[in-house]
Amino acid sequence: MKLVFRGHDDRYAVEQSLLAFFPEERPVYQEPGLGEDNWARVDLHQGPVYATAVTEIAHGGRLGRGTSRALLRDVTDEYERERLRQKAVKLSFFKAVREIAGLTPAWGALTGIRPGKLAARLLEQGKSPAQVSRILGDTYYVSPSRRRLAVETAQAGLRAKADLRPEDISLYIGIPFCPTRCAYCSFVSQSVEKSLGLMEPYLEVLCREITDAAQMVRETGLRIKSFYMGGGTPTTLSARQMDRLLTHLNRSFDLSGCVEYCIEAGRPDTITREKLQVLLDHGADRISVNPQSLEDTVLQAIGRRHTARDIEDTMALAASMGFPHVNMDLIAGLPADTPEGFRRTLDKCLTFGADNITVHTLSLKKGSRILLEGLPIPTAEDVARMLDYADPTLRAAGFSPYYLYRQKYMSGSFENVGWCISGAQGLYNIYIMEELHSILSLGAGGSTKMVDPVRGRIQRVFHAKYPTEYIQRPEKIAENLSAFRAFHENMKK
Repeated sequence: MKLVFRGHDDRYAVEQSLLAFFPEERPVYQEPGLGEDNWARVDLHQGPVYATAVTEIAHGGRLGRGTSRALLRDVTDEYERERLRQKAVKLSFFKAVREIAGLTPAWGALTGIRPGKLAARLLEQGKSPAQVSRILGDTYYVSPSRRRLAVETAQAGLRAKADLRPEDISLYIGIPFCPTRCAYCSFVSQSVEKSLGLMEPYLEVLCREITDAAQMVRETGLRIKSFYMGGGTPTTLSARQMDRLLTHLNRSFDLSGCVEYCIEAGRPDTITREKLQVLLDHGADRISVNPQSLEDTVLQAIGRRHTARDIEDTMALAASMGFPHVNMDLIAGLPADTPEGFRRTLDKCLTFGADNITVHTLSLKKGSRILLEGLPIPTAEDVARMLDYADPTLRAAGFSPYYLYRQKYMSGSFENVGWCISGAQGLYNIYIMEELHSILSLGAGGSTKMVDPVRGRIQRVFHAKYPTEYIQRPEKIAENLSAFRAFHENMKK
């Protein structure tokens, strides 16, 4: 669709609404030709009292128009004025495209990764959950089920926020290796088959970074509140390698204030009793086993080398070893899956004893085999049926939602939701998704997020993407640690 903006350049919100209604469309920023039938003009007029946005759109032989305005009088903070202007633009475009599409997406006019942030802000302003729900419905056209998710996850985030101290941060370590590359994946991870020789050099550099990071954390007066090791698949490491890495981690950092020690075990074809024992011996109280599906046809379609029976055996092993918390990840919308298959998967997962189940919606990521090879996937309507089954089924089994986020190019423009039994929420997930405090990331492929909650300031530094680049660029590691130190020293001023 050709887009023309006048008086603003708020591309992100408009693009997200466009994708929600027309997932096959991509924005092209140029004037439409005479007689063209796939365009939108989005104008923003700013006066002393109001900012008024007007969108006109043509698509499929239909014309639509939407108007929204924001009251700017007496708003002196420029950040807040900009937020209100963007809101007007977003709502005008949403109203126009909704008029011609004849449907309303589940999340209505809400765009962005963290729809719960709006609910949290309204709750902190003193509004009741019922009032917040009404605002989400009346102003942003959010469906009742998604309003409930937003309010409940916002409440969980505020409870976690109340337990934080100014010096608290979380620690993330990335292990960018996997047994094979899944069809849906675009993470910067390398197949062990192709990069086995990189694992030892990678761990050597990572251990040096851990040493330097721990010294920086001590000298800056910070405290590790939660620890998460992800990837890739951390259990791609051998038991010996994992033992060496976690021993060095525990000796380097003061983890006495750490309330959560999570390792993403990930794929069952990398999990052994010996590896799980290493995790327990080093203090891991939470693991994540991520089948994504328990349908063998789906596992084959996404390139997994294990079966549903392997997942059952792995969960039985984890249960027998007494891990306090176990998460399972599922994805709605995978190639070869059906609403019936997804229901069978979820029902089976509920028999395994996991106290956390995360239900993701497939995100069509650039670089994934699904896009590169054109693999067929379920329709948005079928994905909706999967999610509409998951919500009441998990609630009936005693689970509640505690964090959610969205991604670009998601089937049906839906969401990812973390569900848990009461008291079993993964705090790291809340901290990073609600941006409650800084996340210090070590290793390749990740990003460090620095958060100043008092000033509302967020800064990021990105790490070397690939293991080889990470190994060869020690100066980049030093730069990122220095940036983290400087950010937190400035917070104290």
